Amino acid sequence: MALLAVAIGAATFGALAGRGGAEDKGAIPEAGGRSQGERRTSFLARIVPPPGDEAATGGPRVPRTVGDLVRRLPLERKVAQLFLVGFRGKDLTSPVFRQLRRLDLGGIIIDRQNYGGPQTLGSLAGEARVVAEQVRHVPPWVMAAQEGGEFSPFRDLPPAGSPADIASPSDAGRTAAVAGRTLRELGVTGVLAPVIDVGTETEPALGARVFSDDPRRVAEFGIETVRAYDRRRMFSAVKHFPGLGTANQSTEEGPAQVGLTDVELEDRDLVPFRAAFRAGAPGVVLSNGLYATDSFTVPGSLSRKIATDLLRGKLKFRGVAITDDLTDPAVTALGSVPDAAVQAIGAGADMLWISGSAGDQQAAYVSVLRAVKRKRISRARVDEAVGRILSAKRRFGLIR
Repeated sequence: MALLAVAIGAATFGALAGRGGAEDKGAIPEAGGRSQGERRTSFLARIVPPPGDEAATGGPRVPRTVGDLVRRLPLERKVAQLFLVGFRGKDLTSPVFRQLRRLDLGGIIIDRQNYGGPQTLGSLAGEARVVAEQVRHVPPWVMAAQEGGEFSPFRDLPPAGSPADIASPSDAGRTAAVAGRTLRELGVTGVLAPVIDVGTETEPALGARVFSDDPRRVAEFGIETVRAYDRRRMFSAVKHFPGLGTANQSTEEGPAQVGLTDVELEDRDLVPFRAAFRAGAPGVVLSNGLYATDSFTVPGSLSRKIATDLLRGKLKFRGVAITDDLTDPAVTALGSVPDAAVQAIGAGADMLWISGSAGDQQAAYVSVLRAVKRKRISRARVDEAVGRILSAKRRFGLIR
């Protein structure tokens, strides 16, 4: 039986365990450079990290199942696994690498502000893996919202065109296959894509990010793209559940209402998501839009009716549910990022995407950890989320 290549137990949680585990001291560290004693690694080693040496670590026997790993992880590390964070910087002095040393973060997002070309991308992605190995943490996701064309953070890497520029679902599959191979070779392990929202004929809020205004064609587009990424061992998260195509504006601009009834949503926007889930989509991004099911008062990413009742109950999705960026104006106009993080996990989200700032990430981590310790969020809910995250990491080769 294959072993999970992640050592736990002896690797204590740095910032918290070293301070007695006080609940308010689980903060993501502030910016800073490398410590003097940190190991330097070559560019090649960052792209293809060296194999671990179990005999040299002196740690306990590696657990044989994901469930065993979930049970053994300390609470502070479990909560850290729920976070998918953006960061500043384009080189290895970025403060995100200090965060990765101190917290067993679930993953990082590399965005346009971090990109300086393929070599920079490979270096950042590889360093994240090397850091995890050095401190014996679970390897983090390295993700990007690489939707295609002008909507990609890496404009010189595939997909070359936006979804609206793709001629057919089969072309979408071929494009995703090239993108998956290219990104994986550079150390990226997941994409927050494809967009499978159904567009409108006039004044679409998402513009060329949408493939079509025909639900069935969008469903075919999603199936081909998800399967192509899967063949390249690239985690993909379809978005924006349960549909954002008819929103009155982008959630990046402010609160966005999706003016469809539940029946209309079922017959239109949910069609591509059902198809993508049946095709094996491993992840989904929860929309920050406002929906009739919550009387247009709660962003979908924070809604139990959407993240649990609809996604898990009605559609039977068993993969990883990731919030859209909790720093979007659609969320921050209605409340704070830390409060949104607590609400999202309680509602049923598995991972929290927080692009920045470091202060928001720090406060959100502390708030979620405190909520679990005070039983506002059950430990069973955290274990459920972490189990899905680690199962996906195993499926896509981050742990074995």
